[in-house]
Amino acid sequence: MAKGIELKGVSKVFRHTERGDVHAVKHLDLVVQPGELVTLLGPSGCGKTTALRIIAGFENPTSGRVIIGGADVTDSMPNKRNIGFVFQNYALFPHMNVFENVSYGLAIKGVSGAEKRERVAHVLDLVGLQGMEKRFPNQLSGGEQQRVALARVIVTEPAVLLLDEPLSNLDAKRRVQMRSEIRRLQRSLNMTSLYVTHDQEEALSISDRVVVMNSGEVEQEGTPQEIYARPASLFVADFIGKVNSLPAEVVRVAGDEAVVAFESVEFTVAKPKASITAGQQVSLLIRPEAIDLCDDLGEEDARAPRGRIAQVTYLGEKIEYDVESGGVVVKTVSFDPARRGVFEQNQNVYLRMQGGSMILVER
Repeated sequence: MAKGIELKGVSKVFRHTERGDVHAVKHLDLVVQPGELVTLLGPSGCGKTTALRIIAGFENPTSGRVIIGGADVTDSMPNKRNIGFVFQNYALFPHMNVFENVSYGLAIKGVSGAEKRERVAHVLDLVGLQGMEKRFPNQLSGGEQQRVALARVIVTEPAVLLLDEPLSNLDAKRRVQMRSEIRRLQRSLNMTSLYVTHDQEEALSISDRVVVMNSGEVEQEGTPQEIYARPASLFVADFIGKVNSLPAEVVRVAGDEAVVAFESVEFTVAKPKASITAGQQVSLLIRPEAIDLCDDLGEEDARAPRGRIAQVTYLGEKIEYDVESGGVVVKTVSFDPARRGVFEQNQNVYLRMQGGSMILVER
């Protein structure tokens, strides 16, 4: 049965004689429900790997408690926590073949020969490595080595699975294939999993929930759709995909909505949690794909900001445009250019945007 993970007020301070105290993790509260896959996402140095190592028992928290399956394991050794850890560099034994690598954890636990062979055969079938039992790591591709690393962890039937940037050593095509494989395995085994990555696309594609970290703290957590469509801060919006930040002024506030102006064009947007007032300078966040360009406004269209195409980047299935408008460069993207047509550099255009696609944040 899957078990949950809970961090209660976990902090980690590394003490350096020259640099002073470094707060890698600050009062982190986190709950991973049984059978859930949660991703810790953020830039290098944000504390995500430290948090994972604290759960595994490789690091001791300066304060706070670690709970796995309802039991406090804060002071337990790593081998007493019943966790599976997939490392970034795979950590395979080069002198052992696939069968020996995968069965190593079972041998340590004293599993008998017949049961060991049966369990290894089953897990190799799960990860698509049947027939490769006698191969050595140097005879495998990067993707196959990663499958061996996963199989070695899964075969021991851990209570929770921890993965520290497991796909970072693979090329782009293999990463896409393996992230789908990891998600399939996690769902089929109903295994509680915590996954660390700095790759936002990876996080969005495999997670039940995403926890965005910055400087040791949680900036926002939610489903992939919530994190992408309703970022709580400019940091989250900028880290998760591409976003435009448009300088705007609050015209008026009414109930749960605010009317703001960019380039003298007014947009009605959802009011943020923070208090805002008329005349306040704010930023409007909008994704490039939420902006349509046109060279003329029809009678049915409302007013739209004007701009000039500063750069055109053709990428086959899409075209990216940099549009100068209101003293800023607005990035837009147009898919299926063969059908929709192409704008030329220095061409004057209108930017059609809807307030419902915008997020208002304080500057």
